[in-house]
Amino acid sequence: MNTEQFEKMKSGAGFIAALDQSGGSTPKALRLYGIDESQYSGDAEMFDLVHQMRTRIITSPVFNGDRIIATILFEDTMDRAIEGRPTADYVWEVKGVVPILKVDKGLEPEADGAQLMKPIPGLDELLARAREKHIFGTKMRSVIKMPGAGLEAVVDQQFDVALQILGAGLIPIIEPEIDIHSPAKAEAEAQLKASLLAHLRDLSADQFVMFKLTPPDTDNLYADLLAHPNVLRVVFLSGGFSRDEANERLARNHGVVASFSRALTQGLTAQQNDDEFNALLDESIASIAKASAT
Repeated sequence: MNTEQFEKMKSGAGFIAALDQSGGSTPKALRLYGIDESQYSGDAEMFDLVHQMRTRIITSPVFNGDRIIATILFEDTMDRAIEGRPTADYVWEVKGVVPILKVDKGLEPEADGAQLMKPIPGLDELLARAREKHIFGTKMRSVIKMPGAGLEAVVDQQFDVALQILGAGLIPIIEPEIDIHSPAKAEAEAQLKASLLAHLRDLSADQFVMFKLTPPDTDNLYADLLAHPNVLRVVFLSGGFSRDEANERLARNHGVVASFSRALTQGLTAQQNDDEFNALLDESIASIAKASAT
């Protein structure tokens, strides 16, 4: 494991830039960027365009390790290059940003108030390839709508896969997202916190995980997770909140940093010239970094 990257993930200032829209969410990401479906044909062209978008963000002079701790990449992005270097090497060696890989394959249909991850075939091979490509850690997402048995199933599954990832020498980001529209959000958050703490007791002293969570209704609810010796970092997703709302909620929770996707790229378009694009991205990065510094 890269000890410099480990220390940056543990105590570096800034936030995590999530640039990991997958096949299902890519058309929407491109639409928001000002490119609609009529401008490309098929997956190959779609992924070429989204790689151009991500490359423009990553190579921007305002995107660097001063305010960005890590970035979450989609598998297709990991397999490509930026300015002639493999993506993970570029983000670390040129930008000083730790590379993370999204490994989940999407969600199962809802059952018991939650959506488990779909099976991840070939995960061992993907993790081995990620190691070869100098990826530091991984991210995988489940969704919780209600408290109850489904929530426990989500946490069980997340930790099962996390152990497989730890065994491959990578550090997992466990993401059991609670739907911001849940009618029992606060109740689900209390149950989730208890369940995560219970599962952490099963880890050995040299096993570290990170958590990516929905901003809770009770500020600083997850302080016990932040203080836990097996937890490298706790980050918040934006979860459908606007950037301003997500930043406001984040700032009220001490020690937690952002891992925003849509809230990071909000307002960026292909039609902007570089000065406009970089100015808007700089403003976005500055506001998220500021909210992450509390």
